[in-house]
Amino acid sequence: MTQAKIVRRGDSAYEAVLSEMVWNDLKPQRFPEMIVRAESEQDVQEALRLARSRGLRIAVRAGGHSWIGSPVRDGGMLIDLSGLRQCVVDPEARTAAVQPGVTGSSLAAQLAPYGLAFPAGHCGSVAVSGYLLSGGLGWNSSAWGPGCASVRAIEAVTADGHGVRCSEHENPDLFWAARGAGPGFFAVVTRFHLRLWDLPAAILETTYTFPLAELGAVAAWATEAADRLPPTVESSFLLGTADPSDSAAPYRPKVVKVTATAFAASRDEAVRSLEPLRTCPLADRALSRQVDKPTTYESLYATSGTLWPEGHRCAVDTLWSDDTFETLLRRLAPFVAEAPSERSVVLAPFWPASRDRGLSRNMAFSALGDTYVAPFAIWSDPEDDDLNIRWLRDTMGAVEPLGTGHYVAEADLTAAPSRAERSYTPEAWQRLQALRARYDPEGLFHTYLTT
Repeated sequence: MTQAKIVRRGDSAYEAVLSEMVWNDLKPQRFPEMIVRAESEQDVQEALRLARSRGLRIAVRAGGHSWIGSPVRDGGMLIDLSGLRQCVVDPEARTAAVQPGVTGSSLAAQLAPYGLAFPAGHCGSVAVSGYLLSGGLGWNSSAWGPGCASVRAIEAVTADGHGVRCSEHENPDLFWAARGAGPGFFAVVTRFHLRLWDLPAAILETTYTFPLAELGAVAAWATEAADRLPPTVESSFLLGTADPSDSAAPYRPKVVKVTATAFAASRDEAVRSLEPLRTCPLADRALSRQVDKPTTYESLYATSGTLWPEGHRCAVDTLWSDDTFETLLRRLAPFVAEAPSERSVVLAPFWPASRDRGLSRNMAFSALGDTYVAPFAIWSDPEDDDLNIRWLRDTMGAVEPLGTGHYVAEADLTAAPSRAERSYTPEAWQRLQALRARYDPEGLFHTYLTT
């Protein structure tokens, strides 16, 4: 590994390179001793040997989309995998071998010519590595399951510097951990072997936007309708500020938006799938209504890009619950109404990891409740950091007593030491600790940010 691939603290390029390691403009004030920019799988093995020889603990990043900048730690070595972007598709076997730096939008574009797809993340610039290691709640996951359910094998470098292949039949314990351990994983994955799905020939979207004051009735109607939607329809609530197209008022009002996206083999099938939402008893109260609108993966990624814009500061948390959406969203609505930033939202998807819990078998990840909410504080001015972070903590505080756990990929692990543990079942957490002790007995890899 050449010295050009290593950036040390104190080097002239250090601050610029460190800033690139976190996509969020809200950068953590933590400083690794060195950053290694891997360009090959061999570089990863050499980086581990270097870290061991110098007594440096290791953290790993690929796309840098951890909202809390989890891979950026004080001291030690940060291995940057963003340069590993190879994607090899086998259309006959319906599989792909993908390196960790490949992004969701890039993967979708490379699969589409073969008529294939994968449940990649909703934000197109998210790399597959952290997304899949944490579980992966993505496009059409209600039908296909979390992204990690479509991982058939991985190639990884363990703390002893050896390269290993892991699947349900090879190193199955490490494979189990790789599907859900997230930022606490104790190896470096250099390649994911993915099962692929048929590319939906038709994607249609139905959206209703209502004043936030109508939340109770909207939540009851949408929940009943969602129960009648097939798994191939991804549906959700969004609480936030109205789009300019929804309101001409000088100060845009707060709204609740219900969106359903059907992924189907034909337009007729997609239209039938959305039938439960075609008639709405509250339609006369809607600010806007859009039914059966054709869309594409490219358009879906473009829309998500407006929700999570580059160049902004973000703080996020997540909560699984067994309470109803009506109960959870009623508690959250007053905080949305008073949010200090008009960009801040609450997302609440139905069954983000699929209603079929069988798709989440034999993995560290698990859906810890029947409902799920995720408040996002999004702002631009550093002077407003404390105000917006306090808003996020207060908002979460309103529903946390109803919670059954968190989703580790987007949980605010800095909010409480228990966040990481509460992202797993007790059995999964204990197994992860035992496997860490077995595969990384000297603690070469950093564990979760607050543990």
